[in-house]
Amino acid sequence: MSHASLSPAVDHPAPTTQAAPAAPPVELTLEERLALVNAAMTARLDEAAVAYEVNTAHIPTKPVDLADIIVGPIDTGPAPLPELYPTPVAAVLQRAHHRLLTGGWCKDVLVDEDGARCMLGAIRIEARGDSGLEASAASVVLDAIRRKFGDDVDSVPSFNDAHGNPRVPMRMLDQAAGLADARGL
Repeated sequence: MSHASLSPAVDHPAPTTQAAPAAPPVELTLEERLALVNAAMTARLDEAAVAYEVNTAHIPTKPVDLADIIVGPIDTGPAPLPELYPTPVAAVLQRAHHRLLTGGWCKDVLVDEDGARCMLGAIRIEARGDSGLEASAASVVLDAIRRKFGDDVDSVPSFNDAHGNPRVPMRMLDQAAGLADARGL
């Protein structure tokens, strides 16, 4: 005997009441739509966080010692001097730039008590006693400075002392080295 034959067929009448007309859709503002999306995303992220916790609860983990992970910079010493320009004035300027980079920059004196040097102090030490080479290098630096900043700059020391940090003076030494090399100096 089948199950269908035991129960009498029931005819369900269609509803006779009419549903109330739907209210016209309300236009949401951008802020309201963003709030709804934010709420939906927060719910999804919370659900995903719970699922992650459940799925990874059985995995054994060891505590991590932050000292094994977080380490300070390693002191590798001064940066190596790049390959020198083939021309003598350009090579002096490149070495002066490198000296400021590795030995420090100062202002208002040629060399400060910590051994940091100004632009002219770095040029002087890298010219190694050759006053003609020193004068040529300082002249190229002054020319590079005036090309960039105008003719109002009186001297390399006054330009150096007008700055509060080494970025611009070092950049000018580097550009002057390229200029001296281009000129064959």
